Amino acid sequence: MENYLHEFMRIFFANRRLIKRFFLIFSAVVLLLPLLLKQSFDITAEVIVQSKKLSQSDSASSLTAETDKFVPTSLADMETEANILRSTTLVRQTILGLSEEGRFSMPESLLKKFVLKPFKNYVTTPLREHVTNPLRGLLGLETDSVRDTHIDEALQAIQKKLQVETLPGSNIISVVLSTSDPAQGTVFVERLLHNYLQSRQNLQSNNLPEEFYEQKKQHYRNRIDALEHTRQQILEGANASHPAEEITFRLNAVNTEEQSLNQYRDRLLESRAWLDYLNKSLVEARKIGQKEYAFPFTFKQLIGGIAYEDRELKDVGERLVEQIMGLDNALISFTAASQPVIEHRKRLANTHHQFLRLVENRIAERSQEKDILESTIQQKIRRINELKSQIKVLQAIQSRLRQLDTEIDALHKAFSAYTQRYEESLGQNQLDAVLSNARILSYPYEPTEEAFPRPLVMIPLGLLTGLLLAIALGYIKEFFDHTFKIPAQVMEQLGVPILLVIDCGQEETHKPNKPRTLAWFWHWIKK
Repeated sequence: MENYLHEFMRIFFANRRLIKRFFLIFSAVVLLLPLLLKQSFDITAEVIVQSKKLSQSDSASSLTAETDKFVPTSLADMETEANILRSTTLVRQTILGLSEEGRFSMPESLLKKFVLKPFKNYVTTPLREHVTNPLRGLLGLETDSVRDTHIDEALQAIQKKLQVETLPGSNIISVVLSTSDPAQGTVFVERLLHNYLQSRQNLQSNNLPEEFYEQKKQHYRNRIDALEHTRQQILEGANASHPAEEITFRLNAVNTEEQSLNQYRDRLLESRAWLDYLNKSLVEARKIGQKEYAFPFTFKQLIGGIAYEDRELKDVGERLVEQIMGLDNALISFTAASQPVIEHRKRLANTHHQFLRLVENRIAERSQEKDILESTIQQKIRRINELKSQIKVLQAIQSRLRQLDTEIDALHKAFSAYTQRYEESLGQNQLDAVLSNARILSYPYEPTEEAFPRPLVMIPLGLLTGLLLAIALGYIKEFFDHTFKIPAQVMEQLGVPILLVIDCGQEETHKPNKPRTLAWFWHWIKK
């Protein structure tokens, strides 16, 4: 039987120097790698997609409720969700947002990488900006645009280190980012997940965008302002503030004026009748002789239900009566041609003439009063007509204002209803965001231990790997070495007997070094 253990030990000890040196070199490299390699941390997060949202409405009915359906996801849906999460636009948006906030910086490894490559944009951009473009400008040629490529380079680097995969047989998406800065990586993954949910909500939402609502609100505001301005102009043109109240006030004024007008008309008719009567009586009084002293009107005046007599006319009338009685007495005593009778007649004529003049004055006063009444009536008629015309204008304005108010109220109601539906839609969106079919299953956190390198794992595995590789290298050398190592190989290969074996090894003449010293270790390596 072939002894495999003997064969293994023979090959091992025959090539022990090569195996030992290779193992030592490999072990040294393994021990140095944790010191030379840069630390890398894995930021992990998980997203669960519970169902797929299907919109069942358009933009016209987007503010109504119960317009969407949810169905189970398929493998294609999970791949779509993973593509959305790893999309270039989403990663770039996250980088730009963090850069604007000052929470993202280019990794040093990338800077070193691009500095070592002279033809990258970090070198060509300043060259183009400060050398090429000025020369092209002097020659009258079109200059090239200079763009900042830091974001693009960071995007490429992050996309290489970002792993977004769907866990097999599940609806969970795993997000892993390898970075040397765990704090910045955690912030990046958190913002990436936030932007993913927001972008996904915008992609799958059937509600109107906020810009459309703002435009609609501005349209309502402009229309309402225009109607209010028109309403204000109408009121200013009519010098009115509240047409309904002013119409009521003017109607009351018209009613009062018409009552007063009727009273003045009655007084005018009465005054005209009395004037005609007085004029006729005055004519009759002038035709009658002096003996008829009684005038058929006393010229009393009623004020507040109290009758006031005309004292002057009464006194002249009484004197006229006395003089008539004195004339009658004189005629009894004297002849008609006597001097006393003539004096009595002369005084009586003067008094009678005075009495008629007073009556004429009173009639003239009544005529003037009649003219005043006529002018007052005309003034009241004009005032009533003016009030009625103002009422007609106010009624027309009130009709136009009623139309404007109806339109304004309709706009207010429409705007209020639209705003209410929009607010309800926002609340529904927030509820949908809470009850979204995609949720963050595991939020990223800042790790305390690096993912690479891990010395406790790397060194044992490296030493074991070095040992196996060293033994394999010894076997490979043995496979290509065709020299005889033991006497049995001579008999096996040549078929001749072995008569004598001479050991040519030399004994060690010098004294070995002290164990566990540097000279002893170096001697052990060379041996």
